Amino acid sequence: MLYLQFLHISLGSLRELDTQLLIAQRVKLAENKLFLSLINEVEEMQKILVATVNKLKT
Repeated sequence: MLYLQFLHISLGSLRELDTQLLIAQRVKLAENKLFLSLINEVEEMQKILVATVNKLKT
């Protein structure tokens, strides 16, 4: 299913963003509070995408 493929690509992009945020945090590009907020948002989106993928697979 094309939509399922799109969701997998989206999930990969979120994981890439998560990695980039962690790197940016380590080199102190902004306050830690901002990074924690952004990382929490990414994790929430990942949960939603994974749940959607799992539901579509059944």
